[in-house]
Amino acid sequence: MTIEISQQDAAGLAATPAVPILQPGIGETPGAHYLPATPETVLWGRLPCATDAAVLTIAAGETVTIDTVSHEGILDDQGNDPVAFFGRHGVAASDVLDDAVAIAASVPRDPAADGPHVVTGPIRIDGARPGDLLKITVEQLVPRVPYGVISNRHGKGALVGELPRTPGTVSVFAAVEERDGRLFGTLPVTEGGERIVAFPLAPFLGTMGVAVAGGERPHSVPPGEHGGNIDINLLVEGAVLYLPVQVEGALAYVGDPHFAQGDGEVALTALEASLRATLRFDVVPREEALAEFGEITGPLIRTDAYLVPTGMDIDLDEAMRRCVRAALSLLQARWGLDEHLAYAYLSAATDFDISQVVDIISGVHARIRESDFAAVARPAALPESGGSPESGGSGPNGPDLGRSPESGGATGTEAGR
Repeated sequence: MTIEISQQDAAGLAATPAVPILQPGIGETPGAHYLPATPETVLWGRLPCATDAAVLTIAAGETVTIDTVSHEGILDDQGNDPVAFFGRHGVAASDVLDDAVAIAASVPRDPAADGPHVVTGPIRIDGARPGDLLKITVEQLVPRVPYGVISNRHGKGALVGELPRTPGTVSVFAAVEERDGRLFGTLPVTEGGERIVAFPLAPFLGTMGVAVAGGERPHSVPPGEHGGNIDINLLVEGAVLYLPVQVEGALAYVGDPHFAQGDGEVALTALEASLRATLRFDVVPREEALAEFGEITGPLIRTDAYLVPTGMDIDLDEAMRRCVRAALSLLQARWGLDEHLAYAYLSAATDFDISQVVDIISGVHARIRESDFAAVARPAALPESGGSPESGGSGPNGPDLGRSPESGGATGTEAGR
């Protein structure tokens, strides 16, 4: 049983929605390649592994426009029928994404064993080898629909056993509105009331990853060294994610699109809604990565202001410790700080944020301001064994560091959320 809480009146969406409906192949696809989300190009509930065949092969440095599909509205506890689910919230059948309908109808998923997320891929990047870094630059994120869903399910979320108070899943439908030239998600103060609570959209992909070694597909919920469901809301347009390549060709994938998410993601999901993403994929050779940042063992983000190492563990306290170790390793490798001085700097000047606490493996990420080190001379390059293998995080590379044609270089399980 699912309790569907609608923020729409019977009239449905506005005649002129804030976001046009981007059905497959409709609208701009600015990447060098376009990858739609079809039953043949997605996985539902599992992530790619080394034995999966690529659905697209590209050269390092190329861009791909990728359609992603939200799992909210297609899951079993919501009826496995997005036309019916969204129709109950005033959405016309023509405004429900055709690829969501096709995936719900034909892509296999075991609700008892698999996760909820739909991922598009994998994409093979020629020249990527284990030990290299895959550099994913988020060039554009475009909402595909003017609505999304926030859900709380039993046994999941930050307040397990307390919320939801009703017997079934609580799925809150939220419409998107344009106000003063910006897009906002909207909610009422009380059920059925006017939508006067408005929060700005900040779209990002909750899942961005590379295939794991071996022949077993990972569950889609817990993140790890491969990336996956890291749910870090800093990955908006302009941000960069670095991931250690684990198999030949990297076999990258993306999914779990979000319109907005608070750090922690406490109810279980963000404002989940489908996005069209244009991403650039570069390869950073291991030698360059070591020389710049030392050993890199997990996801690391770069924004216009911050370097963002990560820490993950089933225990939030241990995730915090791993993030601190990753930050220490980065400061020592990149700027040569003595350990005790790096520790002091982190305590005085760095925010450690809880990425999420609802994905089996909890996440913490640190925001290190690069401008604080503008006057620091870079140390000599590290040897091949540089860095700390137990850092639990990684360090990014400069905006132009990456192997691409332009640069001249060589090319735990649980039921669904």
